[in-house]
Amino acid sequence: MEGSPTDFGSPYRLLSGAVVPRPIAWVSSRGEPADNLAPYSFFTIASIDPPVLVFAPVGHGDSLKDTPRNAIEHGEFVVNIVTEDLVEAMNQTAATVPADVDEFEHVGIEKADATVVDAPRVADATVSFECTLYDSMEVGSSTLVLGEVVHAHVADDILTDGKLDTTKLDAVGRLAGSEYAKLTDRFELVRPS
Repeated sequence: MEGSPTDFGSPYRLLSGAVVPRPIAWVSSRGEPADNLAPYSFFTIASIDPPVLVFAPVGHGDSLKDTPRNAIEHGEFVVNIVTEDLVEAMNQTAATVPADVDEFEHVGIEKADATVVDAPRVADATVSFECTLYDSMEVGSSTLVLGEVVHAHVADDILTDGKLDTTKLDAVGRLAGSEYAKLTDRFELVRPS
């Protein structure tokens, strides 16, 4: 079968089901009157120099949810990487709650102060990136939120010789619907020269 994205049911289902696994940005931000924490699986690296991450929530303007609105208005946020031990808590933060509910407290997640930005981070995350807003832009029905990484937190137990060791990072990826993937079946391919 071939055709337009709508010929396959919905563009969302087609894209989110085929572009897998997707990393999950568990974004924490400072809001008024409460801190916010929510997962976004439309997430990736946008640039290495400068180091910029991007997440793309659905909505723009007044329809933005708390996290992207806070990130854009305050200009600072933290991207926490979701690992197997945190996946259940991450899922709980996907619930829609009023803006005045501190999602860390609501779900029982310990927060830690960031070092450079004014936003909390997930204390138990093995990798967290403190970001300042690099830019934001509307693309169709979504808003791209780009954050320049200004400080990183990486747990010592996932480092080898001072570098992040991907074999020690048990990150979780998003598939489609209610499905997720673990990084348990890895293999190597040597890049041709």
